[in-house]
Amino acid sequence: DCSFTCHYRCRALVRLDCSGPPGAGDEDNGNEQVLEKDTNVDEPSEWEKTELDQAQVEQRIKEYNSQINSNLFMSLNKDGSYTGFIKVQLKLVRPVSVPATKRVPQAGRPHPQGVKRRTSFYLPKGTVKHLHILSHTRASEVIDALLRKFTVIDNPRKFALFERSEKDEQVYLRKLGDDEQPLRLRLLAGPSEKVLSFILKENETGEVNWDAFTLPELHNFLLILQREEEEHVRRLRHRYARCRQKMQEAL
Repeated sequence: DCSFTCHYRCRALVRLDCSGPPGAGDEDNGNEQVLEKDTNVDEPSEWEKTELDQAQVEQRIKEYNSQINSNLFMSLNKDGSYTGFIKVQLKLVRPVSVPATKRVPQAGRPHPQGVKRRTSFYLPKGTVKHLHILSHTRASEVIDALLRKFTVIDNPRKFALFERSEKDEQVYLRKLGDDEQPLRLRLLAGPSEKVLSFILKENETGEVNWDAFTLPELHNFLLILQREEEEHVRRLRHRYARCRQKMQEAL
């Protein structure tokens, strides 16, 4: 139960042998403890800069299919495009909105016309989804497809698709541009998840457009912020109480 503090960009570089207080391992603030190199869509990755002709694409597909241990193969089409699978991990901190279960209105209390009923819930941690897409499928279309799979009715602009890669014992994240093609990146990087994987997260770059949220969503955000503030205050008070106790023991 120490009060070890680490800068968030250094967490991936620090390893401790001790264990935290009971239950500490179950806490997850939703933020990946990695060294985040870049989330700027204006700076493409090394794979995005690579250009392949038709013969090279065909050769890459053969090499890709020979390296995988599943039936998630890539297939070359006659028109020069290709199809395949990508795996996307959902790491969402905030709740998502889905259509509410239809209920019979109570007597004398009909539902207001034009009001869409919805409910919010947290997606399970570590949720993974495989998508079968085309080589020209854009990142924005992947986000739309994922939201449809989970019947999420939130604005797609609230989410962003990231590429995750590991190099020299460091983890790098980069937000994909709307027009980038995830399957093309998958082919260029190969099937290794360490070399390249995809993550769906909240779109937190730039100014937040609060007008895009509904009143129930805004109320939920206020409740979440209140809980986070209370938890932060609790931890601070516990930390200073421990320091005070140690000083009193020394005295």
